[in-house]
Amino acid sequence: MSHKAWMKTVPTENCDVLMTFPDTTDDHTLLWLLNHIRLGIPELIVQVRHHKHTRVYAFFVTATYESLLRGADEIGLRKPVKAEFGGGMRSFSCEEDYIYENIENELYFFTSQERQNIIRYWLENLRAKQGESLHNIHFLEGQPIIPELAARGVIQQVFPLHEQRILKRLMKSWVQAVCEAQPLDEICDYFGVKIAMYFAWLGFYTSAMVYPAVFGSILYTFTESDQTSQDICCVVFAIFNVIWSTLFLEEWKRRGAEFAYKWGTLDTPPESIEEPRPQFRGIKRISPVTSAEEFYYPPWKRLLFQCLVSLPVCLACLSFVFLLMLGCFQLQVGPHPAGAGLPTPPLALTLSPSPQEFVLSIQELPRIIRFLPKIVLAVIVTACDEVYKKIAYWLNDMGAW
Repeated sequence: MSHKAWMKTVPTENCDVLMTFPDTTDDHTLLWLLNHIRLGIPELIVQVRHHKHTRVYAFFVTATYESLLRGADEIGLRKPVKAEFGGGMRSFSCEEDYIYENIENELYFFTSQERQNIIRYWLENLRAKQGESLHNIHFLEGQPIIPELAARGVIQQVFPLHEQRILKRLMKSWVQAVCEAQPLDEICDYFGVKIAMYFAWLGFYTSAMVYPAVFGSILYTFTESDQTSQDICCVVFAIFNVIWSTLFLEEWKRRGAEFAYKWGTLDTPPESIEEPRPQFRGIKRISPVTSAEEFYYPPWKRLLFQCLVSLPVCLACLSFVFLLMLGCFQLQVGPHPAGAGLPTPPLALTLSPSPQEFVLSIQELPRIIRFLPKIVLAVIVTACDEVYKKIAYWLNDMGAW
């Protein structure tokens, strides 16, 4: 099921995160995971619903306001402090919840993005106990359950839901607005700091590009046609770009620091150590560092795979692309009439005549035939892109073993 189908066919008023399953999922799997969520994360409210047209089950996940407050304290969510208590941003604490702005308003204290981050944190930290298993999936002690089930295909998707009310407001103030400043604060509240920072940089970069564009247009307009004038203008424009790029970087550092301070990420501590990829496979062993059970894959096996599989596959793909490009170039080069003054094609392209050269010599054929090599190259490149993507995914997954 697509995201839009779920949002349009099932009510989502009391839902922050949606978890869907393949249509082949049995009841035992659903009950096993539901019990683990309800016992391991009692703060969450989970509703099980069934899509009658596709016969797909889904978990609608949300939490109460009190549970979200405890979750915000647990992850150290930074929230604005009231002016009478010093202002600024501070990690949320349930013991001092009265100092935070809008704490009395359950509807507006947390943004949808903050609620979803808290719920995602809980879901990703649902850990397996020693010896737990589901069908043929055997978990390590302390291993995250939901990322592993998503990597195995037991869970189809886990994604947050949009709020149509906020999306409509952003559509008017951001997408449909003309010659108006971007609502960066609203973007930050809804999509998060990373997305807001990206669009802040994109808007700043677009505005800054006006200066070299205007200056370059003036130079191009008033430059004489002689070579000396053109050389002088190129040097002047190069010096201008050096100065402009330096000022641009320094100004963005200042602007970016302002946004980081405003959105409470200037002094954010570094992220903790990430969990291993759920796709990682190996043999079980006791970690010499933590003395906990973990998956381990010997480095010599990974190096052997890289030398005997990854490297030959990459070289074969590169060779295929090179030969394909060379062949299309040879098809594109037709026989030049005598005395036409055209450059002689390279020796590698004239070793053997091609059928396309014979076709190009026949003037009565349609003109589209002359573009046939380019069309063939574009079609093959598009097809190879999909094939190479699958090969890249396969190599990447095998590198995790």
